[in-house]
Amino acid sequence: MEQDTRALDAYSATVTAVAAELAPHVAALQVTAPDGRGGAGSAVVVPGDGLLVTNAHVVGRARTGLAVFSDGSESEVDVVGADPLSDLAVVRARGAVPPPAELGDAARLRVGQLVVAVGNPLGLAGSVTAGVVSGLGRSLPTRDGRTARVVEDVIQTDAALNPGNSGGALADSAGRVVGINTAVAGWGLGLAVPVNDTTRRILAALVADGRVRRAYLGLVSTPAPLPADLAARTGRRRGLRVVDVVAGSPAARAGLRAGDLVLEAGRSPVADAQSLQRLLFAEAVGTPLPVTVHRNGAMVDVVAVPTELTG
Repeated sequence: MEQDTRALDAYSATVTAVAAELAPHVAALQVTAPDGRGGAGSAVVVPGDGLLVTNAHVVGRARTGLAVFSDGSESEVDVVGADPLSDLAVVRARGAVPPPAELGDAARLRVGQLVVAVGNPLGLAGSVTAGVVSGLGRSLPTRDGRTARVVEDVIQTDAALNPGNSGGALADSAGRVVGINTAVAGWGLGLAVPVNDTTRRILAALVADGRVRRAYLGLVSTPAPLPADLAARTGRRRGLRVVDVVAGSPAARAGLRAGDLVLEAGRSPVADAQSLQRLLFAEAVGTPLPVTVHRNGAMVDVVAVPTELTG
């Protein structure tokens, strides 16, 4: 019993410390679209001049809104840019905001690790829930008009999330923001867009240009283990199995086929969807992209020329 009490005290102390550290950096966000429709969620103060990050589905088509912080202060905000295909958006406060939260790296997360969610579910400001990382590498379908995409490497957590949590912070035990809560997938199941190299580039593009330009290949893929002999030859364990190739796409024109196992793209190893997606930003449009695949027991090199992804 004494041991259980000590463990509970340590757990409680960690959650309490993270909540106290993080809550001042998370705002309740209310937005209003030009047609008068409103939306609400949460937003996190990040490094930059009055910048806050939230979900694209929270801001919708709104251009302005109001951020209310845990100390009662508030500021009108302007939407800088939104990217529905990653479900991320950036807003800028017109007035003073609290100091930014510290951003972490979701690539360092492990299943079972403690995480704490801070947001404003159901309008209850500054709510805190805690749980563990239930899964990593989940996929979240998103859509922008006719363009559909899957956000890869999404964090699954059992920290309770409810409407209004969207756009709030998911933090590790050190109080570093490792994800932006984005969806309630079912009772007791929540998802968060990870904070990693790819999402940092997305946020930088939104701040600089108000949108994200992406290159398009036309591949549908899934992570897959390498056969034992191939793993021994290459020193790698995983690649990307091509599930489908969109007809007429750059991948199809390059000769890529369903069943191919992608090992390299741009001369760099490919082990997961993020490895490929981080190569497909604006600078890749129109630039030859060498791709190495394993097909029918042989290595095959092709060159694809990505086009710009449009709606």
